[in-house]
Amino acid sequence: MTFTPGQVDEFVERGAVRLEEAFPRSLALRCQQRLWDHLAPMVPDDPATWDRPVARLPSQETAPFREAVASRRWAAAIAQLAGPAAVAHPHLAGSVAVRFPVAGDPGDDGWHIDTSFRVDGDDDWWVNHRSRGRALLMLVLFSEVGEDDAPTRMRVGSHRDVARGLVPHGDAGLPSAATLPLVAATADRPVALATGGPGDVVLCHPFLVHAAQAHRGTAPRFLAQPGVLLDGGYPPGDPCPVARALP
Repeated sequence: MTFTPGQVDEFVERGAVRLEEAFPRSLALRCQQRLWDHLAPMVPDDPATWDRPVARLPSQETAPFREAVASRRWAAAIAQLAGPAAVAHPHLAGSVAVRFPVAGDPGDDGWHIDTSFRVDGDDDWWVNHRSRGRALLMLVLFSEVGEDDAPTRMRVGSHRDVARGLVPHGDAGLPSAATLPLVAATADRPVALATGGPGDVVLCHPFLVHAAQAHRGTAPRFLAQPGVLLDGGYPPGDPCPVARALP
């Protein structure tokens, strides 16, 4: 097993656990260089070219990213927490957020949960109490991320509050706009930071309330946020750690 029983309990109670060296640091830095190729005319060694607080890049499908996602250690961690029905993409799906120590409002630093499925005739994304469509949120680090380097903020234990709040809405669930009261109700939860080094991955419960923040450090921060897919949702009594945190 990748995680110890204590780390699994930490995930269930707190909503997140860090997997150190989910893939090699050297590979993470190769991936970072590929991401710089998409950021031109911004360059690593000239802060004068960093012209915005955040840049968002699309899914990455080239060789180094596929090699990273193919890590057996990472795959084993996903299976241990999310169960055998969880399906990771063969490439780095989801957006990559590159944050720069540049003044200005990034416009994307509000507290929220990630939604996971669409409803016919509705343009919004939805979420339900069985986490239909999503097994995990992952924060994949391609750079050093210290406390000043715009680490993702996470409300410890908030996934349990959100899960309970979704129960009355049944399998139909809620659109993303309607989840805001559930998010607001977690405001008293303590905050943890998703820090780490290149190649680390923070695996989060899909209902964890989280938020970006401004960069106060000196070097750009590279982070991807791929989800892990789930066909349907978790049935009652599922023994995997993600489901154990559900009512």
